[in-house]
Amino acid sequence: MTLTVDDAIHQAVETWRRLGVDEVVAEEMAEELAADLTAAAADGRSVADYIGGDIETLATSWAVERGLLPVHRRLKETAFAAATGAAIPALAALLFWWMSTSHLFDPSSESLTTTLDGHVLRDVRKFPNPGVPLMWVGWVACLCIAFFFVRRAVDESLQRPLDPARHATMRALNKALPLILLAAALVAVAIGVFGAYVVGYFQLLFTVPVALVGMIGTVAAGAAWVRHRTCPPVTAIS
Repeated sequence: MTLTVDDAIHQAVETWRRLGVDEVVAEEMAEELAADLTAAAADGRSVADYIGGDIETLATSWAVERGLLPVHRRLKETAFAAATGAAIPALAALLFWWMSTSHLFDPSSESLTTTLDGHVLRDVRKFPNPGVPLMWVGWVACLCIAFFFVRRAVDESLQRPLDPARHATMRALNKALPLILLAAALVAVAIGVFGAYVVGYFQLLFTVPVALVGMIGTVAAGAAWVRHRTCPPVTAIS
């Protein structure tokens, strides 16, 4: 279906009303948009070409450029979305760690035999534990998956309310997220080392929940920090 000038104006006005733009200002922008679309049509450009195929995005950007929208930082929502995106990769990373430390795939063996004269012979066959390289490969995969999961979750959380600062936040998050994920991994390693040398026998019961919370919390805090840096304080509608 071809988008006409009247359809574009109607959708733009509906978007501005939904965003809370003053009706008088919305009418002025509608007249300006109509003039632009008419001029574009005179130059041989279609409505879809002028607006880029998404009238809602164009209308929102116009309102943002004119300072007509309240900008909410939404730090809690951003942190929750990041935590949701990081949960599955964090669980998978802990699973790879457990497979390595539990020697699940370790082919090494130990046997005891008693000779006729009563001596006990201990036969130890030591082989490389394939769980260790599997753990490292799994961790790298988890970091890559976490990047896309967290990015998508945060983007969707900001996209639903048509957040004006969404694009700025996502650009900054794309740059900072690798460092945030690396910090989360280091937090998990530090917790694992503490569990191994301090907790000891109950290492598994300590490390799994604490490392999980530590990784997810680090990612959530990092995403909220990025949002705080890229989003201005709440402003009033002009």
